[in-house]
Amino acid sequence: MSQRRPDLPPANGPMSRGESVAVTPMPTPSARPMAGAAPRAQASGTSSSNIKASGEVTHFGYQTVAREEKAGKVAEVFHSVAAKYDIMNDLMSLGIHRLWKRFTVEMAGVRPGQQVLDIAGGTGDLARAFHKEVGPTGRVVLADINSSMLMVGRDKLLDVGVAGQIEFVQANAECLPFAPGSFDLITIAFGLRNVTDKDAALRSMYQSLKPGGRLLVLEFSKPIAEPLAKVYDAYSFSLLPMMGKLIANDAESYRYLAESIRMHPDQNTLKGMMETAGFERCDYHNLTGGIVALHRGFKF
Repeated sequence: MSQRRPDLPPANGPMSRGESVAVTPMPTPSARPMAGAAPRAQASGTSSSNIKASGEVTHFGYQTVAREEKAGKVAEVFHSVAAKYDIMNDLMSLGIHRLWKRFTVEMAGVRPGQQVLDIAGGTGDLARAFHKEVGPTGRVVLADINSSMLMVGRDKLLDVGVAGQIEFVQANAECLPFAPGSFDLITIAFGLRNVTDKDAALRSMYQSLKPGGRLLVLEFSKPIAEPLAKVYDAYSFSLLPMMGKLIANDAESYRYLAESIRMHPDQNTLKGMMETAGFERCDYHNLTGGIVALHRGFKF
């Protein structure tokens, strides 16, 4: 039975290996959901007064929301799903997510002694794999904007005995709190679609890489065959929320996840966004017929 560590320390506390640290104040929802409770869904669209007040809008799944509201709404989703995240991943993908992540590690080309940042690291699958690759002379940082996901990941890695060699940082991908040129590799798996300003996040990742470093983005994308796309849509909007209700008592969060995938840029659009942010030699690999894509770019 693993020993649970205390809650995250206050923002701007000291960072050390095996400790969770909030290095910058994160936007939080106005009301954090109770354990096991699903976030309250809003009707499609948002109030005109909120949009007028902010002047800028973005999408939250298929809803249109004020730009400053999205981070809080996404936080509600992940506070709600954190406890059942690994179970649902296995069920939703029939375990294939493990193969997608293994391919990501193989494409990363990490060597002993290198510095790795895994953004939106969640429950720590990639961080654990990279820890083995970099060895005792390397460094792995697991970052996530959501404190619930960060604590679930820390506890999971404590159970397997590697949390003491991994740094845990609560951070926003749009403004990473690291010195320029800190990392040889940055990864973000199934997290970019939830970021409000993806262009800002890509620029921040570029700045945080060393010259010669690379970024890998593993994310749901667009199926390349129309028949597969139709089957995938039926699965996403019918079975996925049903599984969320049965397993996690939360259909709405998993409906949002399905919608957020549809709103995410397609393969070529994301490749262009990476190039605009400064990355070179950008390419991507379609996995499982394009349901997922792994994008890669370099900083020279």
